[in-house]
Amino acid sequence: MNQFFMNDKSDLVNEAIEGALISTPFHNLSKLEVDADIRVVVRNDWDKSKVALISGGGSGHEPAHVGFVGKGMLTAAVCGDIFASPSVDAVLTAIINVTGDAGCLLIVKNYTGDRLNFGLAAEKAKKLGYQVELVMVKDDISLPDNPQPRGIAGTALVHKIAGYAAEQGLALAEVVKRANQAIEHTNSIGLAFGTCHIPGEARDERVDAGHSELGMGIHGEPGVSTLKTQNSREIVAIVTEKLQQLLPGDKKVALLSNNLGGFSALEMAVLTREVLASPLGEQITHLIGPATLVSALDMKGFSLSTLLLDADTEQALQAPVEAFGWQPLVTLQPLKSQQGEKATQQLNFSPSANAHNGRIIATVCETLIALESELNKLDARVGDGDTGSTFAAGARKILKQHQQHELPLDKPEQLLTLVGEQLAVVMGGSSGVLMSIMFTSAGQKLEQGESLAQALQYGLARMKHYGGAQVGDRTMVDALEPAFNALASGKDLAAAADAARIGADSTAEMTAAKAGRSSYLNQESLNGVKDPGAYAVQQVFAALNS
Repeated sequence: MNQFFMNDKSDLVNEAIEGALISTPFHNLSKLEVDADIRVVVRNDWDKSKVALISGGGSGHEPAHVGFVGKGMLTAAVCGDIFASPSVDAVLTAIINVTGDAGCLLIVKNYTGDRLNFGLAAEKAKKLGYQVELVMVKDDISLPDNPQPRGIAGTALVHKIAGYAAEQGLALAEVVKRANQAIEHTNSIGLAFGTCHIPGEARDERVDAGHSELGMGIHGEPGVSTLKTQNSREIVAIVTEKLQQLLPGDKKVALLSNNLGGFSALEMAVLTREVLASPLGEQITHLIGPATLVSALDMKGFSLSTLLLDADTEQALQAPVEAFGWQPLVTLQPLKSQQGEKATQQLNFSPSANAHNGRIIATVCETLIALESELNKLDARVGDGDTGSTFAAGARKILKQHQQHELPLDKPEQLLTLVGEQLAVVMGGSSGVLMSIMFTSAGQKLEQGESLAQALQYGLARMKHYGGAQVGDRTMVDALEPAFNALASGKDLAAAADAARIGADSTAEMTAAKAGRSSYLNQESLNGVKDPGAYAVQQVFAALNS
């Protein structure tokens, strides 16, 4: 089964290139119209007066290579199919269309197909009279005994260094020299939790759950070893040690933190933090990323690249470009913090006695505690089975304070506010916050001189505002609102209890819930079952009226 967002695999690369050209903010890219099988993206502001830079390779590494075409970086990118080198004809087409008297430099990742096809195209171009040179990026240090190290994300750094040199109008020989220096001074290593998903093919699941593969290639090639961890600190310690072993201890470096396609921004931020906190971080003065520069489709992994810095290299990295895939160089500074003030509200009250209010508190709390099992069973049919426990937890907390004479019973406005504060802490999930909003808001209205019934109406209105539930949505609101309305209209407690019962009964006839966990259930699951919150309200008012 296909798990790749596309229309037709045969059109995927062409359609992706078109999307990239349309969306570039610089409006500086064009596709050469030559042949359907030749995909060459070029700068449309190029005048051939300077050394042309051409790179490319298989698609699937976006934004490389099209994302690095533009002023200050590449002149052209040659795109092959997914993970397949472009043809010799495609590379030669790029050369003859962008190369002037200043000559052309091909920047190639060290893979056999790219070396051969770009190399043959270079030789053919030379025979046609073009001045062409080729450099091979081989920054992957994960396989130290490999005589042909692979080119990975460090290629983007070479594009930037060579691109700056070419933009300054330097001769081809000098551009080649600076590109080779960048290659020599760049080291990269990658790690992935799993390989990438190639369009139209099943995903290779060779990496076991909870493991990671050090040095997995950007086409999914096997790495050097499997690590029995996905812990960020353990992994970063391993990869940074390997990078640091190859660095002169007295040299400062720039770090490229590259997403291979499947890491979230959250994970990349953790990665960057861990690297800068490692011993390697002491040598890092500049940062590129964290970002996706050279991906491996959707591979869940990353690569780190270090580049030795000198004044010329730093200047080249800092120079602005008009290439949408590049990320600006960041000069690292110490982490800053700012002293803040904790947002806390200390309630200033003194415990006080009021027999009437005390009886109300005790009745409400004891009723909810006694209903715990019944409410849980009811909620198990329409929710996650914890309504009773949630309400009982809040009730136990308030009842305990009442029994220990810690409540301001003679100050209803303070009492409601205190209850609201306690429920937000003790009752889990959204129900605790909603009840806290209602009681806290009601306490504010009481303090402003409103009656208790009006204050409760206002508190319910604020709960509805933030929670989103209305009468008819199959929640406790269906019982609370008619009960509070009865009290506000001057009716007695018996009328309020009757209104709560009718409201709760109505929830059993509602065919759909529009709020809470019940909103995810079908009609059959809800038929004849009262909403647990509404039923709790019904029982509390019944107990108060008895």
